[in-house]
Amino acid sequence: MIHNPNRYFSFYVVISLLAFGCAKMSSPSGGPRDREAPVILKSIPENGSTGFKGREIIISFDEYVALDQINEKFMVSPPMAKKPEITIRGKSIRIRYEDELRDSTTYTFYFQDAIRDLNEGNAINNYQFVFSTGPSIDSLSVTGNAYTGLNLDPPENTLVLLYSRLDDSAVYKAIPDYITRTSLNGEFRIDNIRPGSYRLYGLVDADNSKNYNLREEAFAFYDEPLRVSPEHNYLPVAKDSLPPAPSITAAEKVPEKLPVIGEYPLVLFQAQKKNHYLASSSRKQAYQLSFILSVPPDSLGFGFSLPDARENAWFTEHSRKRDSITVWLTDSALYNRTILEPVISFPFTDSSGITSLKYDTLQMRFVTPVQRPSRGQAPKRTPYKISHSLAGQVRPAVRMPFTAPSPMRPPDTSAIYLYEVIKDQKTRIPVTFSPDSSTLCRYFMEAALKSGKNYLLISDSAAFTSIYGEYSDSTGTKFSVPGPEFYGKLILDITGHGGGKIIQLLNEREEPVRQTYLVDTGRVEFHLLGQGKYKLRAISDLDGNREWTTGDFDIRRQPEPVSYYPGLIEIKENWEVVNPWKLTPVNFKQYELQVRKTAARK
Repeated sequence: MIHNPNRYFSFYVVISLLAFGCAKMSSPSGGPRDREAPVILKSIPENGSTGFKGREIIISFDEYVALDQINEKFMVSPPMAKKPEITIRGKSIRIRYEDELRDSTTYTFYFQDAIRDLNEGNAINNYQFVFSTGPSIDSLSVTGNAYTGLNLDPPENTLVLLYSRLDDSAVYKAIPDYITRTSLNGEFRIDNIRPGSYRLYGLVDADNSKNYNLREEAFAFYDEPLRVSPEHNYLPVAKDSLPPAPSITAAEKVPEKLPVIGEYPLVLFQAQKKNHYLASSSRKQAYQLSFILSVPPDSLGFGFSLPDARENAWFTEHSRKRDSITVWLTDSALYNRTILEPVISFPFTDSSGITSLKYDTLQMRFVTPVQRPSRGQAPKRTPYKISHSLAGQVRPAVRMPFTAPSPMRPPDTSAIYLYEVIKDQKTRIPVTFSPDSSTLCRYFMEAALKSGKNYLLISDSAAFTSIYGEYSDSTGTKFSVPGPEFYGKLILDITGHGGGKIIQLLNEREEPVRQTYLVDTGRVEFHLLGQGKYKLRAISDLDGNREWTTGDFDIRRQPEPVSYYPGLIEIKENWEVVNPWKLTPVNFKQYELQVRKTAARK
């Protein structure tokens, strides 16, 4: 065979050119990161168009875009019966809808930050597309803020609904005339509204119906109709030619900020359940049966029986409101069964709204976990675990609860040793236990503890036993009782709104630390406070039941007003902090540290 050298040379030239061309097409490494949001080049029709009757909108950008959580973020106001279809075509998005458009109506398509560039995720923030089927764009607006009733935090995923129908039934059955979603800090603004009177509602829409049809849904209503007129919150229609809002990348979080105070506050609540039913039942342990009712059973009560079992083979315990019932079986012949079929009776509300006593037979199963011990070893025993809060420091004059997972027998004080410790010397202190009046799973330790002393508590094995023969392991716990000089004191001079109120002292996580009841205005003192930062909450007790009462739209009752002290209060050892607090119906939360100048060290 004769080889042609020119043929091989041409082959190598072609391969080199292809390799060079591929290298030229690759993305360059390095360089500044793209932080610019996509720019809208044009739209059909133009944003802000009037007399539009079409069924399709096309918006074109200067780069390829993606849609982030478009189903959750996209909204149309007024709402459409069927949600529009949104698709991507190259550097454009297309919006198509089947609904017949209303005459002389302004439509607003809310995208929030769903439109982002394809590569870096930079978003067009708060983008809206507006058009009118009539000769002009409606340009009025409604602004406000949404809060949750008890803690005044901004609620998540809250819709704001505006109805031109002023009857209460509209929010149950009809689609709202205008709709929007609150921002992360609870602000809302509905734009492009025509003049008129409206009802305003807030809703966490559990079933995506745009209606308040479940009492379990968080809901808010403004008491009076709104009169929307040109004097209120005029907002010009944004044009595509205006500079885009600052972009937010997919990885960045929107910073928290105090809300801009709008005109209309909405306080969300979950209404109390009215229908009676059995919410749940469980067999957590072989001898423990638990039942939870939707609401307290009132005079109808709750009944329990086991066929072919003697009546004293169990006893029951109830929660404070009697809507949670625990049945403790005491007959081993019963609780050793894998399946039990108790007969229970409880109030039940049928579809016609009538409540009567219902009888039901349940099948409740418990399978004892199989233990697989190592070869030559006996199965491990599960100890009877007693929980208490004695470790570390104990506040003087505090009841010391000892809690168990199942009913306790009286603790064996001969096997429990409490010592006062001074260096290497131990002095035994007498100790007794008294049962909790509401449950046999808790006892309180009584002992003459002294401030400024150190203690050691030792319990031998089986010092604590259950009625089922379970017993505790031996333990030892060291703790101390600091003197008053290691604590602080908070004094509040409360003025403003009168009437009964609950004053709650909260930690930074808003967990209640202490609370007291104030009949009117006056002075409140919290003694023996540990060093730290605290919040304060006041609940106006309008109905006098000494607890926060939620709202009820059926009787047009708002939730009881809540007011927060503006800021944190710092308590230090041996400090007495005296603060005036003028109560207002609602105080917005401010999380900056606030220590008043009236504080003074003793």
